[in-house]
Amino acid sequence: MELRVLQYFLAVTREQSISGAAESLHLSQPTLSRQLKEMEEELGKQLLIRGNRKVTLTEEGMLLRKRAEEILNLVRKAECEITCCDDVIVGDIYIGAGETDAVRLIARAARCLQQEYPDIHYHIISGDTTDVLESLDRGLIDFGLLFGPVEDPSKYECLAFPMKDVYGVLMRKDSPLASSESIRAEDLWDKPLILNRNVQDGDDLLAWLQKTKAELNVVATYNLLYNASLMVEEGMGYALTLDKIINVTGDSSLCFRPLLPHLETGMNLIWKKYQCFPKAARKLLECFQPVVSSCPEAGINE
Repeated sequence: MELRVLQYFLAVTREQSISGAAESLHLSQPTLSRQLKEMEEELGKQLLIRGNRKVTLTEEGMLLRKRAEEILNLVRKAECEITCCDDVIVGDIYIGAGETDAVRLIARAARCLQQEYPDIHYHIISGDTTDVLESLDRGLIDFGLLFGPVEDPSKYECLAFPMKDVYGVLMRKDSPLASSESIRAEDLWDKPLILNRNVQDGDDLLAWLQKTKAELNVVATYNLLYNASLMVEEGMGYALTLDKIINVTGDSSLCFRPLLPHLETGMNLIWKKYQCFPKAARKLLECFQPVVSSCPEAGINE
């Protein structure tokens, strides 16, 4: 499968029309149609459903669109890294991160490089552990910032961050538990709960709750907390999450209460072992160590 044909395919998905894609690509419609047909024959799958007015994707076509976008992004990234002048450090750094106040530490390291290397650009891609590891394994990001210990130390290098994130409950200010300064496990056993989708039996959070997931009233799951906060705001339930992610100050209708006994988690910056970093990413990694070393263990707020 040629990269050129993948670009043709993505043009068709973007335009939702073979004729429109042919025009944007400066190709004749018969030529483009033939290329797409040959790709379908090569794969042995129908990718496009050709209608009178527009083209839609089959299930296999939707999968190919996702993979084609990833492949072409990697190609563009590789071209940029290889063609950069040896004397100039420029480029893009991609970091996948869970929602945490520790992203400030990434920003602090990036800020240290900005004056000397203004042509380095930083891209933070938010996601939970599943999203970040998937992107890291596919080479779509350079670093991942994850909670808890590294599950496979044979696969990843790791730089531990000194601060901890504190678990608690996000709730409405008018909820029955809002009058408590902290929340005990038994307070939540009969409550509708909203959990991160990665929470599984055996995790620290469920161990703290002293229940299996099936024994709890889990009404919803989330991978990004902002969406969960809207569910909380609308009265769906209580979200178990980390502090300092949702702003609960001022006129917010929400509040955060820590767990009792105290429960916290550490964070690690990880990257693939034997990673061949571009120059920009190497510079950021060099900058992380002194930034992390100068960070007080109690937090990163100055």
